Amino acid sequence: MTDTKTPSREGSLEAPTRHPVAWREPEFTDSEALFAELERVFDICHGCRRCFSLCHSFPTLFDAVDESESGELDTVPKKAYWDVVEHCYLCDMCYMTKCPYVPPHEWNVDFPHLMLRAKASRFKSGDVKRRDRILTATDTVGALAGIPVIAQTVNAVNRSKLGRRLLESALGVAADAPLPKYESNNARRRLASKIGRTDAAAAPAGGTNGRALIFTTCYGNRNLPQVVEDLSAVFEHNGIATALAAKERCCGMPKLELGDLESVERYKKENVPELHRWVEEGWDITAAIPSCVLMFKQELPLLFPDDQQVRAVADAFYDPFEYLMLRHREGLLKTDFKASLGKISYQVPCHLRVQNIGLKTRDVLSLIPETEVSAIERCSGHDGTYAVKAESAAIAKKIGRPVARQVNTADAQHFTSDCPMAAEHVANIAENAEPSHPLSLLRRSYGI
Repeated sequence: MTDTKTPSREGSLEAPTRHPVAWREPEFTDSEALFAELERVFDICHGCRRCFSLCHSFPTLFDAVDESESGELDTVPKKAYWDVVEHCYLCDMCYMTKCPYVPPHEWNVDFPHLMLRAKASRFKSGDVKRRDRILTATDTVGALAGIPVIAQTVNAVNRSKLGRRLLESALGVAADAPLPKYESNNARRRLASKIGRTDAAAAPAGGTNGRALIFTTCYGNRNLPQVVEDLSAVFEHNGIATALAAKERCCGMPKLELGDLESVERYKKENVPELHRWVEEGWDITAAIPSCVLMFKQELPLLFPDDQQVRAVADAFYDPFEYLMLRHREGLLKTDFKASLGKISYQVPCHLRVQNIGLKTRDVLSLIPETEVSAIERCSGHDGTYAVKAESAAIAKKIGRPVARQVNTADAQHFTSDCPMAAEHVANIAENAEPSHPLSLLRRSYGI
C-alpha cells in the first residue's frame, strides 16, 4: 500500500486547484494504473473519513475496510472498489466542501475525477447496462418521447402501476421513482420566434451584456418547457433580451456521469461552435438547469483545456439568478413585485453549490416583500439517474430524507429547488410538498 501516513495531515489552507482531466492519455483507463490510484486515494480517505456523511460512496468504502480481514485496505476485495464507484454521482461536494487534501496539497486528492476515471474505464470495457445507456441518451429518448401521441402514451405508461412494474422488471427503473412528463409542445416550439434572433440589445451591467442566449437543455425543452418560458419572461421583464440558438444538443452531463467521454466530446463539437458564435456577437448564455450550467462552466473546460472556444463559452455562461443579482447590484433589476410569496422552503442543488457563486436564488427571491426563504443546503439524493435505478433508489431516498423532513416541518407556502428533478424526488419523499421552480415563483411575483 502507498505510504500516506508520513506527510502532515493538517491539510491545505490554500484555495483548491482543479487540474484538467487527462482522459486522452492511455494510462487514464489502464486497469493497473487505475487500481493503483484507487488504492492510494481510498487509503487516504479511510484515514480521514471527513466525508462519511456526504453520499453512499464513503460509507461503502469505510464499511468495506472495517469489515475486511485486516481492517485496512490491503484485504478489501476489488469488487468493493467498484461498489464505491457505482455510488458516486460526481456531485463534487467532497472536493469543494470537505476534503483537506485537494490540490495544491501534495497528496493531490480529486475523488470525483478519480471516480470519473473509473467510470470511463468501465465504459470503455463495455461493462455498462443497457438501461444506463438509454437513461443517459436524453436527446434521443426525448426526441422520440416528445412526438405527439407517443408522448401521451409514454406519460400514461409512466403514470400507471402496471407500466412502472414492467419498466422495473425490463429495464431496472425503480417503480416508485418519479419520472418526468414529456411535452410534445416543447420549449423551442413555444419560443420559436426567438430562435436565431441576434439583433436585440440592452444595457450592459455588472459584467453582463444585457442579452442572454437561453440554452433550453434536454429537460427544460422536452420535460419542463414552462420553466424556460418563465426564464425568458423574467429576463425580458428586466430589460434583458433573450434568444435561442438555431440548434442545440444535450450538454453532455448524463454521458459524463456514465463515463462515456467520447459522447461528451461529440456533443461538445456540436454545441460549442454554435454557442461561441453567439458569444462573439456579444451575447451571454444561461440555462435553467444547474447541471447544464456546471457542464459548460466547469466540466468541459477541464476535459478540453486547450479549446479556446470552450473557455470563451464557459466565461459567458451564467446561472439565471447569478445573472439577475449581478444586474441588481447596478440597479437594473426591477423590484415592481405584485405579490408576496410568503415562506419558501428552498433546497440548494449540489451542482449549484459547487459553482461557488453563493445563494443567488435565495437572494433574489428574498427581495420580494413579505417573502422569507429558508435554504436547505443538503443533497436531495436524486443525482442524475441515481434515484431512478432500482438498485440505488432506496439509498437515494435515504439521502434525501433529511431534506424532506425539513420541508415537512417548514410550514412553508412553497417548496422549490433550481433542479426540478431534485425537487420532484424530495416531493416524492415528503408528505405534502408541491414543487415549483424558483423562476416560476419569481415570474408569479412579478405578475407577468
